Amino acid sequence: MSLPIRWIYMVVLLAAVSIAWWITRQNQKRLPLSSIERWLIGGAAFVGSMIGAKVPFLMEQGIEAFYKGTVWFADGKTILGGIFGGYLAVELVKWLADIRIRTGDSFALPVAIAVAVGRVGCFLAGCCFGCETSLPWGVAFPTAHDPPGVLRHPTQLYEVAFHGFAAVALVWIAHKKWFVYHQLKLYLIAYLIFRFFSEWLRPESKVLLNLTSYQIASVILIAVLVTLWISTSRDNIAGETSLRNGGTTDEPSNRFTR
Repeated sequence: MSLPIRWIYMVVLLAAVSIAWWITRQNQKRLPLSSIERWLIGGAAFVGSMIGAKVPFLMEQGIEAFYKGTVWFADGKTILGGIFGGYLAVELVKWLADIRIRTGDSFALPVAIAVAVGRVGCFLAGCCFGCETSLPWGVAFPTAHDPPGVLRHPTQLYEVAFHGFAAVALVWIAHKKWFVYHQLKLYLIAYLIFRFFSEWLRPESKVLLNLTSYQIASVILIAVLVTLWISTSRDNIAGETSLRNGGTTDEPSNRFTR
């Protein structure tokens, strides 16, 4: 990646993180969280996403790259790892700090917008491109080092469209108060389904059953999110039953409170 493109890429990523941070802060003002708790959760989301985005490259380059620090400053990040790295980091911090307020819905919209903006940076940088195509909207990516005239799927723009549509849908869902406590899980499941199918448009290596590592990860993560959704729904029903019977409840007992 040339220096001017690298700077453009970094500016776009910084814009994506800044927008996500601002929207998250606005959303969480409505939650009964202290200022310290908001900073803890926000910091965990940022650090977790940065680490998660690099995990596949750490696994590829080995532990030596971790200690030398080269992997942290090299090109290459994975959106999927970043999203779920942030998710897990927030859960860990909330568990350690005994924060039982559900914060997942406050992250759904900012994550969607941040990924949409970040993928614009990927397109401008010429990374994360797709397979060769003859479709009229195919793009020639110099970074692919293809012969002249070879076009590829602009998979980065496909993701911009998906996450942009998801952001609009999430605003509407929040306005209607649908899927309360499940909006983040709904968005992530939708993205994982999209990512599973869009992987066939990417030049990724197949590792098992003609599936890429991202497709396998998508299947596993969908199963995990569906399990969490069912568990949270049961807690909600238990809490509502307790209130109808004259009991009291603040938050469901499940420690995984997203």
